[in-house]
Amino acid sequence: EMSCHLVLTTGGTGPARRDVTPDATLAVADREMPGFGEQMRQISLHFVPTAILSRQVGVIRKQALILNLPGQPKSIKETLEGVKDAEGNVVVHGIFASVPYCIQLLEGPYVETA
Repeated sequence: EMSCHLVLTTGGTGPARRDVTPDATLAVADREMPGFGEQMRQISLHFVPTAILSRQVGVIRKQALILNLPGQPKSIKETLEGVKDAEGNVVVHGIFASVPYCIQLLEGPYVETA
């Protein structure tokens, strides 16, 4: 049987009426993974002060991890990779560092990302 272990959404995470991605995600969730949303906001705050308005969430549904990413490609990259200093050293880890292990804990395949 084939299954999906990672679902990524982009955009629709702000406070506007049309921004319903987190609401839809939470409606199908079995469990919340609050650390993902917290980390995404922490990373984004290094780049834009309005990141605090984001409602991004991470949840588990059955054996799948669902993550709401920002809508802008630049912000998606920052969220996944984290914050780096001028020399390229990681200052704040991106969320993708935790994704393979989380999927493995959900009994999905471990995917090497380095």
